[in-house]
Amino acid sequence: MTATLLSQIRNTVVVDVDSMDPTVAERHSANGTAKFADMTSNQAITFGQVTRPERADLVQQAIEYVLSKSTTRDSPTFASDVIDVATVLLAKAVYPYLTGNVHAQTSPSTVYSTPATVAHAKKIVSLFNDVAGIPKERVCIKIPVSAESAVACAELKKEGIQTLGTCLFSLDQALAAHQAGCTYVAPYFNELRVHFEPSTWREFADPATEHPMSGVILTVLDAYKKIGSKTLVMPASIVTAKEATALASLRPHHLTISGAVLDQLAALPEVPAERLAPPPTPKYSEEAFATDYLASSGAAIKAALAADAESTRKLADALKLFDDCERQTKEFILALKV
Repeated sequence: MTATLLSQIRNTVVVDVDSMDPTVAERHSANGTAKFADMTSNQAITFGQVTRPERADLVQQAIEYVLSKSTTRDSPTFASDVIDVATVLLAKAVYPYLTGNVHAQTSPSTVYSTPATVAHAKKIVSLFNDVAGIPKERVCIKIPVSAESAVACAELKKEGIQTLGTCLFSLDQALAAHQAGCTYVAPYFNELRVHFEPSTWREFADPATEHPMSGVILTVLDAYKKIGSKTLVMPASIVTAKEATALASLRPHHLTISGAVLDQLAALPEVPAERLAPPPTPKYSEEAFATDYLASSGAAIKAALAADAESTRKLADALKLFDDCERQTKEFILALKV
């Protein structure tokens, strides 16, 4: 098999597929000899798949399943229920190309409610078992990290449900996710908006040393090592092959990569080994290690986010975009004449 930049990165870090399109996973699974570990997803990815003409039968299957549970089309939860089932069916199609977990993200509307986050996560896990026959041991629930949702992750951990702290932009969020027992955290390398407004994306000559999130990711990795955390770091929101290469050099535990970037990497030759050499970790304060971020309903992480205007802005913007995608998916489902 010809050596490519993709195969080189796969030999450096664990690679996950950031797509719910089974053709993407199949195309880059090398005839089954190089499966992906996990499949990640979110409301934007689900919207993009559900609205594709070739997914009409899958959406119809989701609708029929929801109706079979005595939920009527005029029920206020009908569209949301269909989205959840469709998400499971989309993940089921990618599942054969994975050695690890399927991921599904809780609704952005639940982020600031611990009970609502827990309820939606448990619902999704049940659907994976009932609709797709995928056990909870192979399901990971993606949850944007707020104070309330971090506490929810801790509650879900007690019930044996894996979680991933997503929309993560700071060490404080990462430490809260560690304390909550998250299986993974997903620091966003780029803000989510760059995928909706490409003009907002900024190119760096050396993303590994110049991109502001590189330092955050290196700090989280170093902090996790120092405190003995079992939470794995999975950077996300990658735009180019150059960024994927830079992120691989940081030596995270996983990288989740979209179909477009996987195609770029598969078409490029290997890079010199020094391009994958880890850059130095920036200096940072370890005082936060002693903070209990989950006490008093997450008071410390709430305060940390309130004091961190940039992380708060990025989190709020991501939630808005995910909420818009979820709303558009609901409108699409409710407009179907089936």
